[in-house]
Parts: sequence; structure tokens; C-alpha cells
Amino acid sequence: MIAKANGRPRVGITGLGCYVPDRVLTNEELAELVDTSDEWITTRTGIKERRIAAPEQAMSDLAEPACRAALAQAGVDPSEIDFLVLATVTPDMTFPSTAAIVADRLGMPDAAAYDLSAGCTGFVYAVAQAHAMLASGLSRKALVVGGDVLSRILDWTDRSTLVLFGDGAGAVVMEPLEDGGGFLGFELGADGGGGVHLWLPGSGSRAFEDPEHHIKMNGREVFKFATRVLVHSAEALLDECGLGVDDVDVYVPHQANVRIIDHARRKLGIPEERTVVNVDRYGNTSSGSIPLALADAEQDGRLKAGELVLMTGMGAGLTWGSALIEWTRGIAQ
Repeated sequence: MIAKANGRPRVGITGLGCYVPDRVLTNEELAELVDTSDEWITTRTGIKERRIAAPEQAMSDLAEPACRAALAQAGVDPSEIDFLVLATVTPDMTFPSTAAIVADRLGMPDAAAYDLSAGCTGFVYAVAQAHAMLASGLSRKALVVGGDVLSRILDWTDRSTLVLFGDGAGAVVMEPLEDGGGFLGFELGADGGGGVHLWLPGSGSRAFEDPEHHIKMNGREVFKFATRVLVHSAEALLDECGLGVDDVDVYVPHQANVRIIDHARRKLGIPEERTVVNVDRYGNTSSGSIPLALADAEQDGRLKAGELVLMTGMGAGLTWGSALIEWTRGIAQ
């Protein structure tokens, strides 16, 4: 599906926050666990280190500080939020939802709150849902969270997946805007037939023999899918909005692998200096990937009012999604 955000009110991001655990796990440390090396990991993925949650930390513990930072930046009291959606594949538990747990901790007793599962594309899906709620008037102020604790579902003897993933979370406050700016459109999709290439057997109601409860990934197929769909989704959305690649000021791709990122930006024709890359420090944090990259771009002074920011993700499902926003710190209605 693809849609241009027509009419009023325009909806934008008014607050941005993130959180990563204190524990840094380096490539050298991984080389002590499996047959790998810093050179092997860096050459193939661009990753140098990642963050790992403490044993007592669950998804809600990563989401809460990210949410508080986003609310503080937006100047919004938690009680004003009436819609909270949390994108993750590693919730605290199957139910209650992690979103409901976070809403309770933040002091949002009346907010609609639920979890969303779309793999690494989860944050883009969640932002699109929040936009629809706000643009239609069903919500006045929304909080969107993306994050995962992937270290809990890794096989720590499997080199092919162990080196890729990390833990982290990001959150944004979204509101209707008084002035211009805000989201221009979204492009979302899923190919369930490719789901077997990135999955977690035994994690639901389907019975498996000896499922192990660890991430299973066909790296070759996921790479082929990612390099194709990141480009197609971005081009389709830009075309729908009547814009071109040259109009993009900041490109924020899902931080899965530096080779995937480089392939996508080259195919799109986006210069390296306009592309946000932090996979070297965090690894693939799934739904936390894009908001963490946004936070880095803001800290570096790359997100300026009026600039066009393109976010594109892909992940388990197999899913994909892009969002286009004219960045603003405009006044909310």
C-alpha cells in the first residue's frame, strides 16, 4: 500500500528520545565465543560493537526511558497522550502488551495502548498507524515506540546471527501541526511467502519439533530481499509524492548491515554524506534501528527544519516500509 498524506491537519514529530543499555559487546569479545574475528564481522557487516540488555532488563525497561526523553523534548505531559503503539518482536510477555505496561508506568491510564509486530519495519508501520489516528482526529497526541531485546532470542553459538544484532529502543511524540511540514506519505508492504527466511519457530501457537526458540535466518535470501525492497519502496514513495531522490536531504535506512545500506543508497543515487549510519555502534536493533538513527542525526545537527527526511525499513514478515517527512519542530495545534 502507498499513500500520500493529503490535506490537513499535517502531522509531525514533536519529540524524539532513545535508550540503549550500558553494556557494550565488542567484536573481540564475540571472537572468544564463536569462530569469528573483528575483521570478519567488520568486513561483512560494518558492525564494531552493539549494546546488550542487563539480565533484569526487559523491553519495557528500554522503552520507558526512551519515551520519557521524547515526551520531555516535546514538552508533553504523559497524561496528554491518548494513543501509544509499541513496535517490537521481543515483548516482555505475550500479554499484557508491553505498550500497556509502559503506559501504566508513564502515567497514561486512559491511553489506547498495544504492541505491533512487523519485524525491523515495525517503527515505520507504527508511525503510519499513529499518523492515521492523528490525521483522522481519533487521537490528539500519540507516542510511538520501536525497540527490541534481540539478545534474548539469539543462539549464542551461531556466528551467522550472533554478530548482527543488538538491543535498544527509540520513541517519538507525534502531533497535528499548526504550520507546514510533517509527514508527506507512506509506502508499506509484506511478502508472507518470504517469512521462512527470517523467523522464530516455536514462539507462538504453532507446534514445532525442537524449535530451540532462537532466530533463524537465511542470510543470502534476506540480503537479496533487502537490497531490492529498500530501493523499490523509497522510489515508489518519492514518485507518489511527486519528488525525486535529489529532493532528499537526509536518508535514514534500517541499520541492518552496512553493505545493504551502501547498496541501497548507491542504487537510489543518494550521496554518502546524506545517509545516516550508526550500525557500527549498535548493530541491528530491529524496530529500534530507525529512531536510534534519527536521534543520532538530530544530535549531529543534520535534522533541520524544512529538510526532507526519508526513512526506509525492511524485516521479518518479510515486511518493508518507507516514510517521508518534512522535518519541523513546528508548533502543535
